[in-house]
Amino acid sequence: MMKPTPYQAPDFSLQGSDGKSHSLSDYKGQWLVLYFYPKDDTPGCTTEACSLRDARDDIVALGAQVVGVSMDDAASHEKFKAKHLLNFTLLSDPDKGAIEAYGAWGKKMFGKEGILRRTFIINPDGMVVKVYGRVTPVGHGEQVVAELQRLQAEN
Repeated sequence: MMKPTPYQAPDFSLQGSDGKSHSLSDYKGQWLVLYFYPKDDTPGCTTEACSLRDARDDIVALGAQVVGVSMDDAASHEKFKAKHLLNFTLLSDPDKGAIEAYGAWGKKMFGKEGILRRTFIINPDGMVVKVYGRVTPVGHGEQVVAELQRLQAEN
């Protein structure tokens, strides 16, 4: 069950594909598009990542950063980034700490458990203000841009 927004974003400290540790506090004072995805270089995850890649300039122009999280390791992330020219940070969460804290782990098709495709928009105060509970990979970047514009117009 998803919480009603807004709520305090759970903190995380995860290894990035850049070899550095990243935590929620690194993004304080700016908007953050934090998305969870099942696996590097699979069809749906690639479509979603490329959609966010293509919208990244618009997202950055709105004062936001894009960060993707999966259980894949840094080497897998680097290959995925290079192959698809991804222009944002990918984080590894092998023990599912952040994945579970954000409610991005659960039952998938055929009753298997795994990472759910979920995106969270976090405002500069560290509050989750939008949750995409079932992300459609095609056009997700444009969807996020439109939502950031709407949220910022409200303030």
